[in-house]
Amino acid sequence: MNIAIGLAKKGVGRTSPNPQVGAVVVRDGKVVGKGFHKMAGLPHAEVNALKDAGSLAKGADLYVTLEPCDHYGKTPPCTDTIIKSSIKRVFVGMEDPNPVVSGKGVIKLRKKGIAVNTGILEEECRKIDEPYIKYITTNKPYVILKLAAALDGRIATASGESKWITSEKSREYCHNLRMRSDAVMVGIGTVLRDNPLLTVRLAKKNRGIKNPVRVVIDSRLRIPLAANVFNTKNGKLIIATTKYSNIAKIRKAEQRGAEVIVIGSKERQVDLKKLMTELGGMGITSILIEGGSRLAASAIRSGIVDRLLVFYAPVLLGGDGVPMIGSLNIKRLVDAVRVRNIKFNRIGSDILLEGEIVKGK
Repeated sequence: MNIAIGLAKKGVGRTSPNPQVGAVVVRDGKVVGKGFHKMAGLPHAEVNALKDAGSLAKGADLYVTLEPCDHYGKTPPCTDTIIKSSIKRVFVGMEDPNPVVSGKGVIKLRKKGIAVNTGILEEECRKIDEPYIKYITTNKPYVILKLAAALDGRIATASGESKWITSEKSREYCHNLRMRSDAVMVGIGTVLRDNPLLTVRLAKKNRGIKNPVRVVIDSRLRIPLAANVFNTKNGKLIIATTKYSNIAKIRKAEQRGAEVIVIGSKERQVDLKKLMTELGGMGITSILIEGGSRLAASAIRSGIVDRLLVFYAPVLLGGDGVPMIGSLNIKRLVDAVRVRNIKFNRIGSDILLEGEIVKGK
């Protein structure tokens, strides 16, 4: 199963809205076939592994990170292929939370006399498909909030200078995060200050990798029509705004290739919860937020953040610098936002803190 998990990770950035899945065929204690889901619309991991094994699949065991599907989508049911291959036993990492599958694949295989064991390294298998699990069960995207800060929690100097606080290794890591996400989101402040492209610099080096959808939160549509994000050859641009925006400016932005969506407002700002519902309806399963302190605070207050990543650089900017997160309006310690399952990693000269935001109290 560990081998299957490693194979599943090869599909990162390519399988959305499908899950990342890996599969291994084992016969007489030896691996005779390997496969993973390479891209949405292409054959699933089980099919690729069984094809790799060929005739050696007969009487063998199949290890797969996610329950085989038993329905027609863009490809035929994997259960049919498994049955035809005369596999003897199937070991499943986790059952598919998709209501269309949800146990049906396991039931079908067992009815055909194939022994099925589930829950093999389940926690590890769930980890690689967190965005898929959230999206398929809530129809809302999985949200990662990424921040880069000095050791004292400042993301810019008092004058607003922030390039570059973190190391080149950390920036490369962030482009990998963009590669893995369906969309990257920033606030209008970031666009006005940095005029970013919001592209994956690694795209040319990785065949099949596309730039993420760019999402700009701009409640009053202040975005300059000459901003770099309007370069549509770099991918789709969505501007989320409110009814307080100028209609003529909306039309001009649309003429420049942007998709402008007017979202319900909260305190005259884009309601991020409503935006998540809208983006989920567009098939966006995962979002990387790279905004400044105001967007970070707004995202945390609205409860949309699932995972927090903070890159700490070995520098100090002092109390007059820009804080990492804006006001959360927390008056009591008991109301503090909690982060659990924290991990630390060294990225170049920086330290990466990674953890899960605890929802509710």
